[in-house]
Amino acid sequence: MNLKKKIFSIQSNKDFEKIVFKIFNFHMKNNDIYNYYIKLMKINIEKIENIYDIPFLPISLFKTHLITINKSIIKKCKSQYDTIFISSGTTGKKSKHYINDINIYTNSIKNGFELFYGPINNFLFLGIFPNYKKNSSLIYMMNFFINKTSKNGSKFIFYPYDQLDIESIIENSYNKTILVFGLSYSLLDFIKKFKYNIFSKKNIIVMETGGMKGKREEITRDELHFILKNFFSVNHIHSEYGMTEMLSQAYSKNMGDFKCPPWMNVYIRETEDPFYHIKNNNVIGGINIIDLSNYLSCPFISTDDLGLKVDINKFKVLGRIDFSDLRGCNSMVF
Repeated sequence: MNLKKKIFSIQSNKDFEKIVFKIFNFHMKNNDIYNYYIKLMKINIEKIENIYDIPFLPISLFKTHLITINKSIIKKCKSQYDTIFISSGTTGKKSKHYINDINIYTNSIKNGFELFYGPINNFLFLGIFPNYKKNSSLIYMMNFFINKTSKNGSKFIFYPYDQLDIESIIENSYNKTILVFGLSYSLLDFIKKFKYNIFSKKNIIVMETGGMKGKREEITRDELHFILKNFFSVNHIHSEYGMTEMLSQAYSKNMGDFKCPPWMNVYIRETEDPFYHIKNNNVIGGINIIDLSNYLSCPFISTDDLGLKVDINKFKVLGRIDFSDLRGCNSMVF
C-alpha cells in the first residue's frame, strides 16, 4: 500500500482511524524495537480494539535506540539514511531521529502549514535563530520555507541581527505577509536589539517555538506573549509545537490552543499509569502523539510533555513531566 499517499489524503477522523490500524499492524511486523517494547510490557495485541489501546513508545528510547522499521523492507534498500535529526536538549543524551525518506518530512511541512495558513508563496519568512545547526529538524523546516519563497525576500536572520539588512527586507516585502519565526529566547534577544518596532505598518505574524533552553531566565508563555505582542504591536502571538522525534507540527493561532493536521492526533494519558488514557476534556496528563508521517520510524510516541484536550480538535501544552530532561519545547515554563 502507498502509505505516503494515503496519509496526506486523510480528510476525517474516520479516515485517520482506518489508516492507524494498518500502520500499527505494519509496525508490529516490521519494527523490531517497537515489537520488543510491546513484548517487554507484556501487552496482548489481540486485546487492542481501539486507538486508546495502542501502545505508545516512550520518547526517551530515541536517545538510546535506532527507532526505525526494518531496513530490509525500505524501497531501494538504501545503505544510508537521507538525514539524521538530532535534538537540542541541554543535558544528557540527545535524541536522534533517523529519516529514511526526507520527502515525507517536506510533504508534512508544506501540507501542514498550508492547511492552517494558506499557500506559502503568500509569505516572506524571517527565521530568527542564534546560529545554523545542520542536524536540527527545526532549522530544516525553516530552510524549506525560505528556499521555497526566496524570491519574496525570505531569509534567516542570525545573531547579532543586522538592522539595516532587516529594514531593507521589510521595505521590499510589498504585499507579502511577513512571518517572523523563532525560538522564544531568540525572539527576546531580537527585540532587545531594537528600540522600536521595525515592522510597523506591515502585515505580520509572529510565531514562537521552543523555550529558553537555559539561555535566559524562565518565564511563562503568557509573559512571553505579552512582551512580544507589545513590541510587534500584534493582537496575538502564534506558536508551533513540534519535536525532533516527529515529522509533523501542530499550530496555535491564539491562546495556546493547538490544532493538529489530519494525519496527527494527540491523546492524554494518566501520568501515574502510562497505559490509561484520559478521555475527558480539560484533564491534565501526559501527552501521547500519533504522527502518521512517522510511519518509517514510529508513529506512536509517549512524550514527556504535560497537556490537556480542549475538545476533539484542540489541545494545550502545559509544561514538562517531573524528572524528564528539559528540552525547552513546552508551554508552562520558558
